[in-house]
Amino acid sequence: MTTTTSTLTVHPIDPARLDVVRRRREDEFGNAFSPYAATGDGEPLRCCLRYARPGEPIALISWAPFVDLSPWREVGPVYVHADACPGYGATAALPPELREGPRVLRTYRADGTMHYGHNTIVDEGDDLQGPLDRLLAEPDVATVHVRTLLPQCFLYAVTR
Repeated sequence: MTTTTSTLTVHPIDPARLDVVRRRREDEFGNAFSPYAATGDGEPLRCCLRYARPGEPIALISWAPFVDLSPWREVGPVYVHADACPGYGATAALPPELREGPRVLRTYRADGTMHYGHNTIVDEGDDLQGPLDRLLAEPDVATVHVRTLLPQCFLYAVTR
């Protein structure tokens, strides 16, 4: 499910793809997983776009935000609920727990190629709304990936 702000649409990881991963207990790259209890010490969940609560059953899986084969199809680790969750869709805003820096905003053109010139770092504590609005107002930016700063792991995507 996606949610829309006045000008932006927030995309968590694809729930249909994640349902298959959960059912198989294996990610799309052949890595089996067993649920384990979250520490609640900063595990950002890409299914519902919030931080895990202590004791929640979670999994660390490999994930590629892009499904088409291309040089831009990166695979990286993401935390998800190990079993079905409500997902992200309760609000029409950026996810409250994952809407501030530090973040890397990676920009992509409509053809899926990265637009290096618009990639942006958002400092710790700064709100993402303004930079996302600015980036997605650029005619040559179709999608922005919101990522963690140091490991640059995918958190969620935003489109117009």
